[in-house]
Amino acid sequence: MDARREDQTMAATDPALTAMADGWWALSALHGSIESRIERALQDAHDLSVREFSLLEVLGRQHDGDGGHLQMNQVAQAVVLSQSATTRLVTRLEERGLLSRYLCPTDRRGIYTDVTPAGNRLLEQARPVYDTVLRDALDEARQRVEFTPLVRAIKDSSRRIDRTRRS
Repeated sequence: MDARREDQTMAATDPALTAMADGWWALSALHGSIESRIERALQDAHDLSVREFSLLEVLGRQHDGDGGHLQMNQVAQAVVLSQSATTRLVTRLEERGLLSRYLCPTDRRGIYTDVTPAGNRLLEQARPVYDTVLRDALDEARQRVEFTPLVRAIKDSSRRIDRTRRS
């Protein structure tokens, strides 16, 4: 057996790599399951996609002052989309009257995006739906042994973030 084939055979049977692949599969499956449940609930209740909700949520956290507004590349990273997909999403929400764009007052090349009052109202109405479906989906996922450590990590992380925000 040549060295390359032997490496491939070892990799395919290496318990650590198999466990890592299983963990990645579990994370991907959990994410997909939760996201599709949230998507259905937001669409049904508020005609919003998960990505649209996420964008409103990220932009709704902006504030005046230093570092208060995000550039489009920062928004794209926050909602885990390409810059072009983020721009298309912003345009769709702007056309619905949920977002507005304006030039950065200190750098005319920069364009900021803000949530409009209508966008804030929709976000406030949709947030309880999002939170409830997420909580229910995580509680249900905790019952599956392959998801238990992931759910525990999510809940631990959210507690740490909450404590940090309160400080």
